[in-house]
Amino acid sequence: MIIPLVVLAIVFCLIIVRKVGRVKLKVWQIMSFGGLAVLLTGSISFLDAIKSIKMDVMLFLFGMFVVGQAFEDSGYLRHVSYKLFRKAKSLDALLLFIIFSAGISSALLMNDTLAIVGTPIMLLLAKQHKLNPKLLILALAFSITIGSVMSPIGNPQNLLIANHINNPFGEFFSRLIIPTLINLGLLFLLLKLFFKEQFHNHKAAKEREPEKIKNPRLALIAKLSLALVIILIAAKIILYFFHIELNMVLIALAGAAPILIYRAISRSFHIMRKLDWHTLLFFAAMFILMQSVWQTGFFQFVIQNLKLNIVSTPMILIISTILSQLISNVPLVALYLPLLQHVQVPVHGLIALAVGSTVAGNMTIMGAASNIIIFHKAERRADVSITFWDFFKIGLPLTIINLLTYWAFLH
Repeated sequence: MIIPLVVLAIVFCLIIVRKVGRVKLKVWQIMSFGGLAVLLTGSISFLDAIKSIKMDVMLFLFGMFVVGQAFEDSGYLRHVSYKLFRKAKSLDALLLFIIFSAGISSALLMNDTLAIVGTPIMLLLAKQHKLNPKLLILALAFSITIGSVMSPIGNPQNLLIANHINNPFGEFFSRLIIPTLINLGLLFLLLKLFFKEQFHNHKAAKEREPEKIKNPRLALIAKLSLALVIILIAAKIILYFFHIELNMVLIALAGAAPILIYRAISRSFHIMRKLDWHTLLFFAAMFILMQSVWQTGFFQFVIQNLKLNIVSTPMILIISTILSQLISNVPLVALYLPLLQHVQVPVHGLIALAVGSTVAGNMTIMGAASNIIIFHKAERRADVSITFWDFFKIGLPLTIINLLTYWAFLH
């Protein structure tokens, strides 16, 4: 029982320090160690480990990675970046546009999608405007977490909760859209405070020539894929009202299909070599480690035996935010949701669970899958390393502010 908990503690410690002696470790390497450790110690059987890997998440990420890579390879991503951000003449305007456009988009396209597509754009903008890339990378990570709160399709845990709410789109948007927009504005002010030297020393970038598309044919296919994804997500929203489920995995794979077919016809398979396989390995290892921790029953015991009013809105927010750091937000929701249903908690209690488990992503790097995607892509593409403390020193006060804002409205 105790081995998975010890391994989990070691993994968290290594993610914080990111070093063993003089050896610098990457997050995917640390998590791979965790998954391998529980396998080799027999804490989880090989069959249970294979079953624990959520193929819907893996296939969704794979599909969106293909779409994102095609946009990069074709040069269309640079072209879109120029079109979107050329009118931002000040850092304030640039940051506001990033925060609100990414936040609102994540509510409809899912936060992981924005993480995949948005990271290379942030790195490009940082280079063009001569900014510390950490500012824009953190802005992207925090804003898509906050934005995804207000929609039942903004992230995986919201999808789970939405299945138990009548009219989930109406309930989520009516209760959460205003506090979410407020929190996005507060994020802007907090980033200005922590990166004040960037704002003091920043000079507006000179007007640049439009970015040319390197591969127009691939760009056309990539645009077709993205249009397909957007159309299918719109169809998913409409079908939701008729109680018909359109799986996000099918949407992602449908989006990737034109690109994979085009690559197969043109016999150009280098896109597969350039995919972010390390991030997929991270998630596979994380699922194995978290399943072994789940099987100990430790956190189930803790929640069920807390001498607290675990169905009050403040307590739901606090417990879901803290425990999401330890067992991830989707398993936490799967554990907590039956307890809330058993006592027939009102709708605002279920919404509070969605808020806490999502806002948890703003406390630590491990709090959201989208964080891992963003920081690994930034480190892999531009050697931009964001440490646990880089994130936590902003994420902790931001999470507290977020929770207080949402609590005020839910209360």
